[in-house]
Amino acid sequence: MVRGMTITEKILAAHSGRDSVRPGEIVNARIDLIVCHEVTTPPAIKMMERMGVTKVFDHTKIVVTPDHFVPNKDIQTAELTKELRRWVKEQGIQRYHELGDHGICHALVPDMGYILPGMTAICGDSHTTTLGAVGAFATGVGSTDVAAALTTGELWFRVPETMRFNVSGRLPHGVYAKDLILHIISKIGVDGARYCAMEYHGTAITAMSMESRLTITNMAVEAGGKSGIMEADKVTAKYLKKRTDLPYTVYHSDKSAEYRAVYDIDASALEPIVALPHLPSNGRFIGEVGKVAIDQAYIGSCTNARIEDLREAAKIMKGRHIASGVRAIVVPATSAVWKQALHEGLFDIFSDAGCVISTATCGACLGGHMGVLGKKEVCISTTNRNFVGRMGHPEAEVYLASPATVAASAITGVITDPRDFLERPLPKREKEVPVGAAEGKQEDYLWGV
Repeated sequence: MVRGMTITEKILAAHSGRDSVRPGEIVNARIDLIVCHEVTTPPAIKMMERMGVTKVFDHTKIVVTPDHFVPNKDIQTAELTKELRRWVKEQGIQRYHELGDHGICHALVPDMGYILPGMTAICGDSHTTTLGAVGAFATGVGSTDVAAALTTGELWFRVPETMRFNVSGRLPHGVYAKDLILHIISKIGVDGARYCAMEYHGTAITAMSMESRLTITNMAVEAGGKSGIMEADKVTAKYLKKRTDLPYTVYHSDKSAEYRAVYDIDASALEPIVALPHLPSNGRFIGEVGKVAIDQAYIGSCTNARIEDLREAAKIMKGRHIASGVRAIVVPATSAVWKQALHEGLFDIFSDAGCVISTATCGACLGGHMGVLGKKEVCISTTNRNFVGRMGHPEAEVYLASPATVAASAITGVITDPRDFLERPLPKREKEVPVGAAEGKQEDYLWGV
C-alpha cells in the first residue's frame, strides 16, 4: 500500500520540489510569506547587513507591522521601531502597517487575506502557528532563520510528524474554542506535541467560525507543536473571499496518511476550563477551580482579541460593572477590530462597566506594558501563556481562560463560570473529572469527559 501524506507533508513536498516527503527528512522549502515585527526583525536586519545583503529576496512576500510595544513604551522600543521603519522604506516593502492601521501580526495577517491555503509562512514569533487555521504551514523561527529567509526566500525544515485530533459533537453553550484547546493541552502536556504538526478535524471544528479556529491553532506551540493546521473548507473560502481574490491550493490529508497519534474528543462533553498557574497545561473545569480572587482581568492577545471575542465579553458585561478592586483591560487585536468594536457600541459597554480600552498591541501578554502585574497580584487572562513572570512580577499569578470567563470574573471579582451570566446556563457537572496536569501517563486519562 502506498503511504499517503498529511496536509503538512504535501505542502512541504510541493515547496521543496519533491513528489513526497516523510517525517524526519530535511527539506529546503520555498517560503511564500515572511511576517516581521519590531522585536525579532531588527536583529535579523543587522545580520543581513553584516553579511553584505542589501536587498531582500522579494519585497512583495513580506508583511511588516509593529505590534509588541504599541505605542513605544521606552527609548529602546522606539529605536527598534525606528529601525524597522527605515528598513521598510529602504527595501520598498508595501505591506507595512503603521500605527492606526496596525495590529498583532498573527491577527492582522489572516484578517488582511495575506495568508492562504497551501502557503508556507514564517515569523520570528512562536505564535505564527495561528496562520495554519486556513490550511497553511506556518511556524515561528528565530531571528537568524528570519535573516536567511529574507535573503534567500527559502528555509530548511525537518518534516514534522503529525498528530491528528478528531473533535466530534458541538461545543455547548458557554464553552468556546479557548476551552477546547486548553482541554487538549491539559491532556497531552506542554511538550506532548513537541515538533509535531497538530492537525484538527471533526464536526466541532467545521462548525466553528474562522476566528475560533485561529484561537486553536494559535496555541499549538503551547503543547510544543511545530505548527497547527486545519483543512480549508467552505468556512475558510467564505472568510478569504471577503479579503482577497488571489488563487490558492487546498490540500487534504490522505486516508492512508500516517500519524504519530490520533485523539478522539467529544466537544459536547466539555465545560469552561481555566488553566491554573504556571502552565497552560494546568487546565481544570471551572467547577474545580474555586472562587479565586483576582486583581486584574485582561482581554487581549493574538489568541482571543478578535471581534468575536470582544462580542462575547460584551454580552456578559452589558449593564454590569466590574467588581470593586478589579482592573479590567480590553485590548483589540488590530486597528480594524478596534474600529469595528467602536461602531458596534462594544466600547460603550466596556467603558460603562469600568474597563480600560487600549489600542492594538501585544502589551501585557508578554509582560511588556499596558497591564504588567505586581508582586502577588492575580490576573485572569485570555492570553496564551501563564509562565512564571510572563505578565510581570515572578510572584504574580496568571490564570488562562476564554473571553467570556474573563468577563464574568471581572464582574464578580473572583474566577466565575460565564454560564452564570448567559441566557441559557447549562447544568453543572455533578462529579469531578481529572482534567489538569496530574501525575500519571497520558493513556490513563479519558478523552471527551
